[in-house]
Amino acid sequence: MIKYAANAFLAMKIGFANEIANVCERVGAEAPEVMTGIGLDSRIGAKFLNPGVGWGGSCFGKDVSALIHTAREYGYQSRLLAATLEVNAAQRLLAIQKLQEKLYILKGRTIAVLGLAFKPDTDDLRDAPSLYIIERLLQLGARVKAYDPIAMDACRTQRPELKIKYCQSALECVREADALVVVTEWEEFRRLDLPALAAAMTTAILVDGRNIFSPDAATAAGFDYAGIGRRPRGPKVKHEVGALHQ
Repeated sequence: MIKYAANAFLAMKIGFANEIANVCERVGAEAPEVMTGIGLDSRIGAKFLNPGVGWGGSCFGKDVSALIHTAREYGYQSRLLAATLEVNAAQRLLAIQKLQEKLYILKGRTIAVLGLAFKPDTDDLRDAPSLYIIERLLQLGARVKAYDPIAMDACRTQRPELKIKYCQSALECVREADALVVVTEWEEFRRLDLPALAAAMTTAILVDGRNIFSPDAATAAGFDYAGIGRRPRGPKVKHEVGALHQ
C-alpha cells in the first residue's frame, strides 16, 4: 500500500500540474510561474510540478491501475485515481492538438520529434508519451523524423512497425520539417542553437512539450512557439521601412 500510494500521489501531482497548466493557458497565465509559486509552499513542495505532455514509465500507470483494481475488489470506486489516468491520457493529445492549431492538416506534413524515452538519461520506452504521439501522427498521415540521444536503438528493436526516420542529431531531425515537438527533456536539447534549428525548417513551428525553452528566446529565434500552459507566442517579424505600404 505504501508503494502504490506513493506512486499514485506523484502521478496525481503531475496530473494536477497539467490540469492547472491547461487552465493557465486559457486565462493568460504562465503555468511555470504558477507552479513555482505554489511549490514555495512547504506543504506542497516544488517537485513533480512541471507541466508537460504527461508521464510515462513502468511504475506510475501500473501502480495507479493496481490500486484502482484493489479498491474495486474491496467494493470501493476510486474516482480520483481513475481521473489521474484519464488526465494523463488526455495530456498526450495536447501535442497533436497544438500541431493541428498551427498546421491545420497534418497529412503529408513532416514532423520532427525530439526525445523518445519516457524521461531523460534512459532508453526506457515503457508507456513513453512519444510513442503515443508518433502513432497518432502516423495515423493522421504525417511523416515522422525522430532523434533521441540513446533510445533510438531500443525503439527500432521494440517498435519496428513504426515508420520513423531516425536521425543522428537534432539538426538533422528538424531539417525541412514543418514542425518540431519536444517530448523528452534531455539536457542536450536545452543547449540547442534555436536560430539554427528554425533556419533549417520548412516552417519554424515549435511545440515545446516539456517547457524547456524560454518562449521569448524561441520567438526571437524565429519560431512560432507553443508550450504547455503558456501564452501563445508567434515569431517576431522584422519589417522593412515602407513594407506595409507595398
